[in-house]
Amino acid sequence: MSLKSGTINQFEDYSNFSDLQEFNRHIEMWMLQYKDDFSKGQLVALKRIVRYSAKIPGVCNAKIGTMLKSINEEYNGNGISRSTFKRMIQKAVALGIFTVYETERKNGSQSSNLYVFNRYPKMTSTHHEPPKKEILNHHNETSNPFKTKQNIKERKDVPLDFTFTSDRVPVSFVNAVKPFFPEAKIIEEYWKMATIAASKNNRDGDCVDMIELSIKAFKQMIIKLKRHNVHNPFAYFYGILIRKLEELYYQELEESEEYFADSISKQRKEASKKSELFLLLQEVLPLA
Repeated sequence: MSLKSGTINQFEDYSNFSDLQEFNRHIEMWMLQYKDDFSKGQLVALKRIVRYSAKIPGVCNAKIGTMLKSINEEYNGNGISRSTFKRMIQKAVALGIFTVYETERKNGSQSSNLYVFNRYPKMTSTHHEPPKKEILNHHNETSNPFKTKQNIKERKDVPLDFTFTSDRVPVSFVNAVKPFFPEAKIIEEYWKMATIAASKNNRDGDCVDMIELSIKAFKQMIIKLKRHNVHNPFAYFYGILIRKLEELYYQELEESEEYFADSISKQRKEASKKSELFLLLQEVLPLA
């Protein structure tokens, strides 16, 4: 059964996520498992549909033409084809990444589809670990509220470990940083630098690329840290990440130019075939 088309706000109940951070964490897990199943052009399409799912986390009601236009504008006229976008949709649906619902206008004609992202089925979190057995048995002992308050006061300066890291920080980034810096505050500071770099390079919606590049930049910083003295590891990490984002931009631009060149080449070959056929028809059926 088709849904009635309308503004994106009317589809708020279809969201499977409490907020944008939770949506991004699930996208991260989907991509960690299935990113290699998509071609480069299909990944561009998938990232675009993720961007258009930010207003209501995990729900997109944009037309394919609208998304193709925005891709084309971002890559200076070197976008992807509609068939590539549709192949991405078919693959994502088959993998269970999102579900597609048809919508129709008041007159019954078909409108733009509704794309509803699904939760990653095997989602786990490093932030919330089950309490240890000995802690569970504490309720059997007589509690002393004054003693508890004193213990908290004595331990307030003890640094919190990675299990207290904010949910805004992607799980895979936490896992990469915690062996070297297990404190939650330091992990969050590194991710803060990554979000600043993303904002400066208009990559706020590219959560998958940002996580991958941030982890690579962090590992590169660790190598430098172990071999030489680094005055400010946070600044050094930020500098590496900025360079990687610039490299990614030129890489994507080069790939889009190659796609555009291939497309022009195919069009010229088709035009040449049509021209040859026209000349042949002229010979067989000369014009009066």
